[in-house]
Amino acid sequence: MKVDTTVLDNGLTVVTDQMPHLKTAALGVWVKTGSRVEAVHQNGITHLLEHMAFKGTKTRSARDIAEEIEAVGGELNASTSIEHTNYYARILAEDTPLAVDILSDILQNSTFDAQELVREQHVILQEIGASNDSPEDQAFDFFQETAWPDQAIGRPILGTPETVKGFNRDTLNGYLAERYRAPDMVLAGTGAIEHSELVALAKEKFSGFSSEAAAQEPEAKYVGGESLRSKDLMEAQVLIGFEGQPYKAQDYYAIQILASVLGGGMSSRLFQEIREKHGLCYAIYSFHWAFSDTGLFGLHAATSQEDLGALMPMIADELVSASQTITDAEVARSRAQIRAGLMMALESPAARAGQIARQTLVHGRVLSPDEIAAKIEAVTAADIRRVAHETFVGSTPTMTAIGPVDGIMNAGELAERLQQNPVLRAASM
Repeated sequence: MKVDTTVLDNGLTVVTDQMPHLKTAALGVWVKTGSRVEAVHQNGITHLLEHMAFKGTKTRSARDIAEEIEAVGGELNASTSIEHTNYYARILAEDTPLAVDILSDILQNSTFDAQELVREQHVILQEIGASNDSPEDQAFDFFQETAWPDQAIGRPILGTPETVKGFNRDTLNGYLAERYRAPDMVLAGTGAIEHSELVALAKEKFSGFSSEAAAQEPEAKYVGGESLRSKDLMEAQVLIGFEGQPYKAQDYYAIQILASVLGGGMSSRLFQEIREKHGLCYAIYSFHWAFSDTGLFGLHAATSQEDLGALMPMIADELVSASQTITDAEVARSRAQIRAGLMMALESPAARAGQIARQTLVHGRVLSPDEIAAKIEAVTAADIRRVAHETFVGSTPTMTAIGPVDGIMNAGELAERLQQNPVLRAASM
């Protein structure tokens, strides 16, 4: 693999990872904008704009866009996250110019037709409704909102029915001009792609974007707390979280490994102790979300009301145990899982394109697989135990639950149980 990077005069970065043994290419535009840059009245506009980009330009109808890419056997899609939006295509190598032309067209020449906008707003309202019908989705929305209350990073990516219905062509065009700036964009390509060809195409097709970077989003302030909502369901959806680590933090890889050791698979501590030994839930897992300036460590379980009383103290005890007893063997196993996932992603042009684009936006450069592997290998069991202690004791818990939640241990009780552990209390002094 051969990674090349060029920054155009307007600040747009073009990065490629050539995989010459392939006959296909994956490429796309990644933009450093997501739901966390939205003002309250803008909540959901990033996601709506991503949808509307495919609904017609000055020279292509929505049908034209779909037919042109599918006529050559390609596919076109997009996604919105909290910090990034991306528009991507998979095509045969010889169709790279077409893919670049379509991507540049939808990002610079979309008309945001009024009838198309009404239809797409209706589609997103259905998407919001489907999310509201899912207790797990609701629990995660509450979780995010409780961790970062009254902040854009804590609001749902989809927006609300009220905000989505309030957008029009002018607000979409204004947001596009405000946030889609060349220095905050990466055109990434992998597979059977020539770097010089993609640079030439980018110079031709993406010159219209402003060379002035967009304003930075406000710094996130983790708060934590609880949101417990009683609902007539068979199971309670429970989420517990703590302040995590941003991408560039020294302990980023340590906390990723901690999430894997605790709840990253069937061999993990939470799964073995709570699911396998005691049968208190069907599934339980932990995770870590990293962002540019903050992070959130969390775990999720779904269980019946009669098992809640035993589940919560057992989870607390496992968090305590992690700060004291995580072993070299567990860390080695989790390092291997993370490293394998990294290597497997290198075999997929689409996954690799996303990797190199996000790394460029976050770090300003592409991290080599060897560099990442070395950082992962440098993490020790002692590092993990320290990070577990700092995470679970040094941070106010975030706790959300929806369903039959009467009698559940609340966030304050959880924090007190962690603090009262004699080993953790001594380490905190």
